[in-house]
Amino acid sequence: MTITTPLDSSSPAAASGTFTIGGDLPVHRIGYGTMQLTGPGHWYHPAEIDGAKAVLRRAVDLGINHLDTADAYGPETVEHLIRKALHPYPEHLVIATKGGLTRQGPDRWAPVGRPEYLRQCVEMSLRRLAVDRIDLYYLHRVDPRVPLEDQIGVLADLQDEGKIHHLGLSKVTVEQIEAAREITPIVAVQNKFNMLEGDDDVLDHCIENDIAFVPYAPLAAGVISLSAGVALRWLLDLAPNVLPIPGTTSLQHLEDNLHLPAPLEPA
Repeated sequence: MTITTPLDSSSPAAASGTFTIGGDLPVHRIGYGTMQLTGPGHWYHPAEIDGAKAVLRRAVDLGINHLDTADAYGPETVEHLIRKALHPYPEHLVIATKGGLTRQGPDRWAPVGRPEYLRQCVEMSLRRLAVDRIDLYYLHRVDPRVPLEDQIGVLADLQDEGKIHHLGLSKVTVEQIEAAREITPIVAVQNKFNMLEGDDDVLDHCIENDIAFVPYAPLAAGVISLSAGVALRWLLDLAPNVLPIPGTTSLQHLEDNLHLPAPLEPA
């Protein structure tokens, strides 16, 4: 049995509620997406490295304990920043990272799902984050050139080896989720979802199966940032397993994202 101490109910992030990923990783429902802590086109280092570290530290101070990153952010930049800013990591901090999406330059991305490459991705993320086991590891993109069972299979092997705790998928269909679940448990799905766009069928499937649904671009890349609190509350009200991960490089915006309206009363 896994025994955990309660999350801090007095922190600003606590207003978003809590959800337990995979049955043993309790998080406040609003997390922090780190993709913006890079240079233009999500390439190389941010202009203000100390400022990026300050945002990460402030997120934790506010009670945000679900950080989402990937080896492709930079690439490698943000995983290093997280370690430098936050290691040794505080209790309850859940760091989710991803692998399987390569970079060729600013705003250029290509999936690579060969098992030997995915194994290398995990090993290098362990090193950059300075952890023995990754809390939550996503297949960043399904590589259409490699059988899905090979991609999920090697991650399940790494899970058996104790290098990954829980597994997730990113930008997937219901059919891909079900195919992956035939191989190993999937506890989180990360798809684009906000007030302007998103796949309701994937959300509904995650609700039905108690899978954490982690909407990326929850503020539509800033398009609806003027009503961030309203937009995030809308997502939170969809279902208890919805865990938005708004990203920002601004300390003020970080705090604004936690100024939430009261939950809507059920009809």
